[in-house]
Amino acid sequence: MIKRPDTKARRLKRHKRVRGKIFGTPERPRLNVFRSDRHIYAQIIDDTKGVTICSASSVEKDFDGPGSNKEAAQKVGKSIAVRAVAKGVETVVFDRGGYIYHGRVKELAEAAREGGLKF
Repeated sequence: MIKRPDTKARRLKRHKRVRGKIFGTPERPRLNVFRSDRHIYAQIIDDTKGVTICSASSVEKDFDGPGSNKEAAQKVGKSIAVRAVAKGVETVVFDRGGYIYHGRVKELAEAAREGGLKF
């Protein structure tokens, strides 16, 4: 029998390690990314209060097209940047969620930078 590595458990282990170093403050909240097979989600979180300041995802009603490709990640990155700037957040700390900074995660981050977020 071939044993497959538990990729979800490994990602959660990496995410836990990253979260030990990254913390969102009111001046510089945390931009968290979650990537599923079909969609991508982003939240800006203030960890001192435990509050989500704003969020964007490919599940929202006004989102058109598939949510599992790089174009969807770019749209989500731009919309999270617009919403964050509207709430007065300009600098964030990027939390990649245990994922490799590549593909959809990278596209979301670059689109958020183009939208006005600094990290």
